[in-house]
Amino acid sequence: MVTTASAHIFSTRHIGPSDAERREMLEHLGLQELEDLAQALPAAIRMDGPLDLPEALTESAVLDDLRALSEMNHPKRAMIGLGYHGTITPPVVRRNVLEDPAWYTAYTPYQPEISQGRLEALLNFQTMVSDLTGLPTAGASLLDEATAVAEAVGVARRTTRKGNVVLLDAEILPQSAAVVRTRAAALGWEVVEAEDLVAALQQHEAFCVVVQLPGASGVVRGAADLRSISDKAHENGATVVAAADLLALTRLESPASWGADIAVGSTQRFGVPLFYGGPHAGYISVRAGLERSMPGRLVGVSVDADGTPAYRLALQTREQHIRREKATSNICTAQVLLAVTASMYAVYHGPEGLRSIADQIHGKARMVAAALRTGGFQLASEHFFDTLTVAAPGRATQIVAAARDRGVHLRQIDADHVGISVGEDSDQTALQAVAEAFGVSLDEQAGVGDLAGHQRGEDYLLHPVFNSYHSETLMLRYLRALSDRDFALDRGMIPLGSCTMKLNATAEMEPISYPGFANLHPFCPLEDAKGYAMMIERLGQWLEAITGYDRVSLQPNSGAAGEYAGLMAIRSYHLARGDEQRTICLIPSSAHGTNAASAAMAGMKVVVVRALADGSIDMDDLRAQVDKHRDQLAAIMVTYPSTHGVYEDTITELSRLVHEAGGQVYVDGANMNALAGLAQPGRFGGDVSHLNLHKTFAIPHGGGGPGVGPIGVREHLAPYLPNHPLVPEAGPESSYGPVAGAPWGSAGVMPISYAYIAMMGAQGLREATLNAILNANYIGKRLEGHFPVLYAGADGRVAHECILDLRGITKTSHVTVDDVAKRLIDYGFHAPTMSFPVAGTLMVEPTESESKYELDRFCDAMLAIRREIAKVEAGEWEGQDNPLANAPHTLARVTADEWTHPYSRSEAGYPAGRHAGPIAGVGQDKYWPAVARIDGVHGDRNLVCSCPPIESYQD
Repeated sequence: MVTTASAHIFSTRHIGPSDAERREMLEHLGLQELEDLAQALPAAIRMDGPLDLPEALTESAVLDDLRALSEMNHPKRAMIGLGYHGTITPPVVRRNVLEDPAWYTAYTPYQPEISQGRLEALLNFQTMVSDLTGLPTAGASLLDEATAVAEAVGVARRTTRKGNVVLLDAEILPQSAAVVRTRAAALGWEVVEAEDLVAALQQHEAFCVVVQLPGASGVVRGAADLRSISDKAHENGATVVAAADLLALTRLESPASWGADIAVGSTQRFGVPLFYGGPHAGYISVRAGLERSMPGRLVGVSVDADGTPAYRLALQTREQHIRREKATSNICTAQVLLAVTASMYAVYHGPEGLRSIADQIHGKARMVAAALRTGGFQLASEHFFDTLTVAAPGRATQIVAAARDRGVHLRQIDADHVGISVGEDSDQTALQAVAEAFGVSLDEQAGVGDLAGHQRGEDYLLHPVFNSYHSETLMLRYLRALSDRDFALDRGMIPLGSCTMKLNATAEMEPISYPGFANLHPFCPLEDAKGYAMMIERLGQWLEAITGYDRVSLQPNSGAAGEYAGLMAIRSYHLARGDEQRTICLIPSSAHGTNAASAAMAGMKVVVVRALADGSIDMDDLRAQVDKHRDQLAAIMVTYPSTHGVYEDTITELSRLVHEAGGQVYVDGANMNALAGLAQPGRFGGDVSHLNLHKTFAIPHGGGGPGVGPIGVREHLAPYLPNHPLVPEAGPESSYGPVAGAPWGSAGVMPISYAYIAMMGAQGLREATLNAILNANYIGKRLEGHFPVLYAGADGRVAHECILDLRGITKTSHVTVDDVAKRLIDYGFHAPTMSFPVAGTLMVEPTESESKYELDRFCDAMLAIRREIAKVEAGEWEGQDNPLANAPHTLARVTADEWTHPYSRSEAGYPAGRHAGPIAGVGQDKYWPAVARIDGVHGDRNLVCSCPPIESYQD
């Protein structure tokens, strides 16, 4: 790796405040040096020296490094299959979605008024999935196909109490079966794989049956066979899950037509690059009656205050941040950016285009089948869509090697069988290479095999959105129109507590599109993935150095998946020691909702530890709970610094108490942005932590995903890191199994964090952390006389975020946190986190990337809002007719012919003035929300989760 003396330049670009601005901010806080802020950490946990990391690189040097690593990978033509297929991303979608900061720097659409663009794109995604599966309600994406299957089994368990057996099709993808077995081990399900599912239903009391369509071998069952499975399952009271290829469903009858209750799968082949296994958007759709049991997010149609149709996340009461351990799932991060990509692939091609792509793929598979049949090879089935299993006794290794030499990756099933999967990108050259590897001739006029009698009679994708944007001009304008409706980091600060919306630098993002990173199949030979192997090894070592842990697994593909993986490691450790009774997980009352939900998924019982009035953990209650559950204590999950944004000085005592009782300490890494370079959880008491690479380590949130949640562990837990059934090198044999479908999870976005750490170096990471603390304390100091800062440490300072308490203001004015959040939109800001971890508060995390200019703009907006509230308190403005109660103000409202409000149009639409600075996002560059305040209750009571019907357009 090449270094340079000027490598520090990148950290000055990543960190927002200049040296002069820092001096001003420190003076405002009564401090002399930036390093003074490190004293906020308890002395017992502070690092003694710098992080053990390589010298920082410049942007050009790290791009050269990553380009060299990508060129060490040899993607070849991916024809391995098993749920990962060659696809072609339309350039207009790649450039204007995957590579566009308006899409990839957006946050989860919890503020729907400023998220209408990506919400519409997700509604398109849901409609696409619902149409193709035939099931009425689809979610806004899951993490991948394997976890989607496991989540579907979870839905079946919650809604079908009879029996304890999960029946898996013998044709299920092996990684999906392995992830289901991981879930089953913790939750006590019995997993049975069977070739004859009807016979198995007569032998086992199953609550769920999972059918793979097409099967892993490529086989397509006849519709009558599928109906017999479904009929028998329903007769027994079991739920039927179809794990189905969406592209195949453009030709095959929908799962709903033969009786499936739930359909799941991947949308990767809808234009999403292979990315060595991820990130890819999984999907789920359900029959009527299962909507409230679905995992993940659901976009619904509601109306705004003016009666205009508007989109929002529906039925949020299902989610972990509200229901905690009783939630439908622990899923927090979805795969929104990839779901948007997949939906736009369908919008661009339309129903006829998708059918044509499917026909071409099937035709090419039939052509290869004919050549093999003529050459004397036996096919496992005459019924297939795109995948063939070919018997080649004793020759499989030779054939796969020959294909590889000719630029094609095939699947070696065993010594006697080869798998061939045709993708959209399988051209004639690739097909000819396959034929030559088998020693046969390709006849372009011949074809054998069929779809087992499936002739899809149902129409799909009839909505105008899938039939209107097939020219690049129209598609480009549609994408631009949607992105203009959204507020992302490319417009202004997103000061969300616990979410760390920092700069996602272009130099970090660019390498993910390099062909060597984007086009590699996750199950290709390791010798063709040497660049990924080296990058993953280095990234893991750097994360070990930063956290102080001994080993890191990069497989978990979200923060919630990381929590689950870490808790499963703890569970496995106790089981290996004969401590089966250790199932109690202590969780502070202020913890993230995913903590409790993850503990429940890992088969643990949640016991809540109280918090004191100052937000810190009640150590007396902790001691009492440890004593009470000493023999059953498995773990404690604690966020550090605390969810309240404070460096608690009791963390070492907490760890000692739990360890003395035989438990393990899980340090939630959500707030690692306040620790990197200052303290290491693996050295101050933690046994395991997950990290959010999409927070601390610069992977963008993408509107709600991708995420990466690797876990670091102490050496005694290393034998229980995740592994993979198809790639032994991905984890230890002693593991409980995988938590994601791909060996290294969402490997495709790991170059982002690699570049971030490489360019920041040890000193840059430390400075970033200190600047994050500085920015949060500066905001708190500027606002404390107007909005009380709820929690602080003994020195009166906060960590990297501060909680503004509005409860007193609400009592005197009836202005709520919702009103302030919506009014901030008029000032050109995304709202802070609302009512978490304390109801009636705003949690602000500015990150290190925001300049003093932007911090002051935010503070000025908050102070102006406080003056507006004072007018409500004084009775100058009515309680139900004021700029806060009516916010946000759309352009249509401000320019309406009639204006009856007691405040002016300028006060409504231009509260920060018409002539703000050039990068303020207000004034002449003002952001206008697409809709007024949305009625959430209406949307939940009148649930609509797909594109409005064509008739509504005619009206």
